[in-house]
Amino acid sequence: REHLQVEPPRLQADDRRSRDDHRAGDAQADQRAPGEQPARVPRQQRRGDHQPDPGAAALGHHQTRQQHQPRGRRRQQGGPSRRAGLDGRRQAAKAHGHHQHQGAHQEPRQRIEALAARGIQPGLAVVLVGDDPASRAYVRSKDKRAAELGFYSVKKELPVTTTQEELLAVVQELNSDPAIHGILVQSPPPKQIDEAAIVRAIDPNKDVDGFHPVNVAKLALEDPTGFVPCTPLGCIRLLEEAGVSTAGANAVVVGRSMIVGKPMALLLMRRGKGGDATVTVAHSRSKNLAAITRSAEIVIAAVGRPHFLGADHIGEGAVVIDVGINRIDDPTSPKGTRLVGDVDYDAVAARCAAITPVPGGVGPMTIAMLMANTVQACEQLTK
Repeated sequence: REHLQVEPPRLQADDRRSRDDHRAGDAQADQRAPGEQPARVPRQQRRGDHQPDPGAAALGHHQTRQQHQPRGRRRQQGGPSRRAGLDGRRQAAKAHGHHQHQGAHQEPRQRIEALAARGIQPGLAVVLVGDDPASRAYVRSKDKRAAELGFYSVKKELPVTTTQEELLAVVQELNSDPAIHGILVQSPPPKQIDEAAIVRAIDPNKDVDGFHPVNVAKLALEDPTGFVPCTPLGCIRLLEEAGVSTAGANAVVVGRSMIVGKPMALLLMRRGKGGDATVTVAHSRSKNLAAITRSAEIVIAAVGRPHFLGADHIGEGAVVIDVGINRIDDPTSPKGTRLVGDVDYDAVAARCAAITPVPGGVGPMTIAMLMANTVQACEQLTK
């Protein structure tokens, strides 16, 4: 498998911005901004003997024990009420360490304890080149989660003047270290670094970001030994835990980057749980975009533009996953800015069956899935 010759995914400028913004959002989503209100969750009307379902925690409200079907396929009773918040913080706390493949949805601690019983500790190394504030925030959040899970965590901080050869040497050192099972080189690197070459140099068996050509190919081939990019994987987990059925659903992914859009489409169309959807990939240059997205039962917004999708883009009863993390000016905020998504939440929430808030929706799930990929890598490397 290591000799599979596939061109690495080209990280275009918008891809790098998207990856950086997602991680900045991941870090900031751990703590609610001053004055930020929790995701709005309306009171759900209950009839008869409907009982709250403990498994509906990811929705941020109670629902009955019926699986949510988007739009017309949703059952008459028990579906999530409008403007339900898909709570990424709560679900991330539950999902830390989960494996994404069949048979592995067991308690994260159990899997880590099983490794510990064999004298094995999952090891994650993050390489940070330069002093980008968003990157540092992401690394801090990663360290916090890794410590909570009992990982062996290594942070390599290199100066902004680091050369390509010096960074490649660090990657090779980590490739050879048996205590390290997952490697992540923080993006974006300084301009002198060829990021695609760095991704290609990482051992695909330790590529917990899921960007190596071998892992991209495994995702397309539905090979469960590969690693899936963390943000789209987190989106699938949110849908699964919220009881949103993707099987046969009309899903539209707005965005085509290698970070989110393309792997998101592959995940939605793969066979089995969390897949089997009918998928359309749209983007900022798509003609009649509003008509395309209005027809969707599930909308994944990952275009990297603030409030790009408004009320005209979302149909009644749709489920919306907003991947965007965009900072805009806000004179009313103590910091003068605030984070918003690619979807205009206030404009569309009333017509949605469920929608993720920004921050606090997809962001926390990205780090949770990074931890999940690291556990998977450790298990596979120590069989």
